[in-house]
Amino acid sequence: MEISPGIEIIDLCLYIKKEHILVIGDLHLGFEESLNKQGVLIPRIQFKEIYARIENLLKKLSPQKTILVGDVKHEFSTISNQEWNNLSRIIKLIKQSSELIIIKGNHDTILKPIAERESAKVVESYTLSNIQFLHGDVIKKPLSKIIIIGHEHPAISFRGRPTERFKCFLKGKYKKSMLIVMPSFNLISEGSDITRNQPLSPFLKNANIKSFEVWISQDKIYYFGKVKNIN
Repeated sequence: MEISPGIEIIDLCLYIKKEHILVIGDLHLGFEESLNKQGVLIPRIQFKEIYARIENLLKKLSPQKTILVGDVKHEFSTISNQEWNNLSRIIKLIKQSSELIIIKGNHDTILKPIAERESAKVVESYTLSNIQFLHGDVIKKPLSKIIIIGHEHPAISFRGRPTERFKCFLKGKYKKSMLIVMPSFNLISEGSDITRNQPLSPFLKNANIKSFEVWISQDKIYYFGKVKNIN
């Protein structure tokens, strides 16, 4: 399903058809090890599924470019063993068949050693044609006609099922630009409920989030209209 003309939602990713670009948001690799260090006994099993899903997307779409829109790793002040191993494998997988561009996120303060070892390109932002790719924690000008960000990890809940959250895509206006917000590709984190919580990204803090449109990716893509009408 298209979230905008020429931009399709596939799984928890976006595919820009004309430019053959696959866009993946917030992997947060190493999240399980971080939780383990805090005493949370969660098994480290999600990477196998993340790897398989990305591998399947690369085979299905054959993108010319793959863009990771920040927070590819989880730890702020170090590189954990899980981050070294998992991120290296993801970079190798993508670079086998696609040019890789990594947007630096706020969790990626110590990313350079991994990126340099794997000859991966890391940038603060990336613009192609009229589309600008940012992590979303900082507004970087000049802004393009279309802006794609991560960072927010948007999710929604419903009044009849208040304990469940569903990862979602958002689309709305930020000043004169169209803003698309991607969910996290991390499979453990359900995300931040935009119907209850204050937004994290400065883009959404300065926009009318109630007027944004919502798409949920489950067994297929579901369109739910505007945030203000969700109940």
